[in-house]
Amino acid sequence: LCPLIPIQIGSISITFLFSFFPGSSGETTLTQTPGSQSVVPGQTVSIRCIASTNIDDDLHWYLQKSGEAPKLLISYATNRQSGVSDRFSGSGYDRDFTLTISGVQAEDSGVYYCQHDDNYPYTQ
Repeated sequence: LCPLIPIQIGSISITFLFSFFPGSSGETTLTQTPGSQSVVPGQTVSIRCIASTNIDDDLHWYLQKSGEAPKLLISYATNRQSGVSDRFSGSGYDRDFTLTISGVQAEDSGVYYCQHDDNYPYTQ
């Protein structure tokens, strides 16, 4: 696991956690940048996930809120899931990926994950 990244939105804490879900490749590691940042409501937040090997577009983004299962936000680097706000967007290919949250809101609080799996994103 990579370190947690605390992000403060007013009094709301957003944490970015970069991890693998079961079934992910054990040969590729993911590294997050930046280490930390402070944001205010309405700001745009960008989170980068760097893969140690080329993974094409096999990178998925999730948000887990307290007491809930992780929710798939973006699959295969750029595909926003149905029902996910258009404030969330994904970009990148091969090794360098970004999740962007435009106009961040308190409801965006939670734990964010990136996951590499070349067969499927985690769903529950």
